[in-house]
Amino acid sequence: MDFIIFIAAMSALIYGADFIIKESERIALHFNISHFVIGATLIAFGTSLPEMAASMMASSAGKSDMAVANVVGSVIFNITLVLGLVFLITKKMSPKRNLFAQDSAWVIIPVVLFFIMIQDGIISRFDGFLYLLVMVSYLIFLFNDSKEDLEGGIDEELTKEGFNWNKTIVLLTIGFILTIGGANFVIESGTNIARDFGISEWIIGIFLIALGTSLPELVVSLVAIKKGNAEMSIGNIIGSNVANFSMVIGGASLINPLIIDLVSTKFDIFIMAAASLTLVFILANKLYNKAGAIFLLAILALFIQNSM
Repeated sequence: MDFIIFIAAMSALIYGADFIIKESERIALHFNISHFVIGATLIAFGTSLPEMAASMMASSAGKSDMAVANVVGSVIFNITLVLGLVFLITKKMSPKRNLFAQDSAWVIIPVVLFFIMIQDGIISRFDGFLYLLVMVSYLIFLFNDSKEDLEGGIDEELTKEGFNWNKTIVLLTIGFILTIGGANFVIESGTNIARDFGISEWIIGIFLIALGTSLPELVVSLVAIKKGNAEMSIGNIIGSNVANFSMVIGGASLINPLIIDLVSTKFDIFIMAAASLTLVFILANKLYNKAGAIFLLAILALFIQNSM
């Protein structure tokens, strides 16, 4: 029964996030916000809503391992699985934007802060506040940088529809209910599954929950490929990972300080850092091809093999 609840709750998370993403896009289009800002904020942060809901629920339930593992796993899957598949499937990607010069710092800064914060085995409320400042800084950077308009990050069907505040508010409300409610059941059923099989909450968080909550990023990226705008996937993943650290860990640690067992989790944290550094290497050398995919998928294979 717990497996059925887990799958249903994960579906609610994903569908809820989809409602919120589309209605946020609709609001942005109504107020004439640029495509770049919409793609890098509303879409990227919207796809991180499942992670945020799941980790906050885990934190409020005193499940620090699950809250942190969700973020660590999501960052790993976002980079290695999502971008690995993007680079593998895409025939040619030539971004006009200098991704290394403009965006690579936002890949590294949250990870470096994470390593500094966990040295005492706990992410405190003060650490969470610092992460929220990172989020503010990132938003300022995006809006200052918004003169460069990246096309293709928006659902073009929305531009053909009239704007209706009542409809948007109702759908946003449904989206938040599905996301938050789904997160609650994901945590409860995930915990029960872990107990039944003697699996640690960290493993449940880093695989079942993290992989499930990374599905919105995967779906958005595959849609971007279909529309011929695969380079938007990179911006989406960078923005999502910034949101994962700042909004998800930051928000969860404000609810309850997050305690981390550095001994049992060191390999997964190392893989997260390795995936982030590999992404920077790919951006620096513009390996938006099968070579870049091989690097990322090899890290994913190592991560899965060690965790089984």
